[in-house]
Amino acid sequence: MTIKIIGTGSAVPEQVVTNDDLAKIVDTNDEWIRTRTGIEERRIASAGSGTSHMATEAAKKALAQAGISAKDLDIIIFATSTPDCCFPSGACEVQAAIGADKAVAFDISAACSGFIFALHTVHSFFKAGIYQTGLVIGADTLSKIIDWQDRSTCVLFGDGAGAAVVRAEEHGTLHMTMGSDGSKASALACTARTTDSFLTGKKPELGYMTMDGQEVFKFAVKTVPEAIRTVLSEGGTHIDEIKYFVLHQANYRIFESIAKRLKISMEKFPTNLERFGNTSGATIPILLDEMNREGKLERGDKIVLAGFGAGLTWGATLLEW
Repeated sequence: MTIKIIGTGSAVPEQVVTNDDLAKIVDTNDEWIRTRTGIEERRIASAGSGTSHMATEAAKKALAQAGISAKDLDIIIFATSTPDCCFPSGACEVQAAIGADKAVAFDISAACSGFIFALHTVHSFFKAGIYQTGLVIGADTLSKIIDWQDRSTCVLFGDGAGAAVVRAEEHGTLHMTMGSDGSKASALACTARTTDSFLTGKKPELGYMTMDGQEVFKFAVKTVPEAIRTVLSEGGTHIDEIKYFVLHQANYRIFESIAKRLKISMEKFPTNLERFGNTSGATIPILLDEMNREGKLERGDKIVLAGFGAGLTWGATLLEW
């Protein structure tokens, strides 16, 4: 058995922050951001609308489109690196909110690769015959770990959530690959609460995201094409058979470099980062949901999902819609 996506959903905050808005708080401008990233605006969560809230809204939409009840779910896997709580897990919060009382629920952390890792995890449960119906969520509220005075990071990221209802079927996912390189972890990192206490006389502190942009860029343009070639080769599929390459929405220049290395047209790389920026684990499911609802995906279409992010981590999925 493999996994078939039978419903998608997404949710983003109402608050839009444009490049011009950011130019008021850091030394940047609209042209600088657009030409280097392709991003024009992003969504930022307001108080009371965090990661689990967005994930719940996306989950409800995915369930509605799939035409099933939350009580039909066997498993919920929530990919996030910015949960609302250390515990309980965001997956358990979503489980309670939608009434999926029969589902096992847990979070995984693989940053921007999270949705891909979650898909692969639920696929393993299905293949083992343990579960039949699942909900996979990618959601992040990166605005709360951004240093809004650091123009190298604050212009890139936004908040959002995407979800997919999946079911065990004979046809669907054709091949998958994942990878990790912890030796390059410092290239993209965010320190958690420090271990300060009464013993040190200091209050615990929280860190902000830091990124070596050049290192991440080099990593992405090398690793993603390799991962795509792997799933195509091992999945017995020629690159010309792929209708779309749905990639993690990080930087338009990365897409151009990947397309050049694979020798394929940019027309096969749909984007929405111009409107949402980099929403980490949410980028792929948000884009997938938009494409699905716009009628761009038809049953039988072959597509590739590919993500990369902190860890460093990467993954790709070849599937038949």
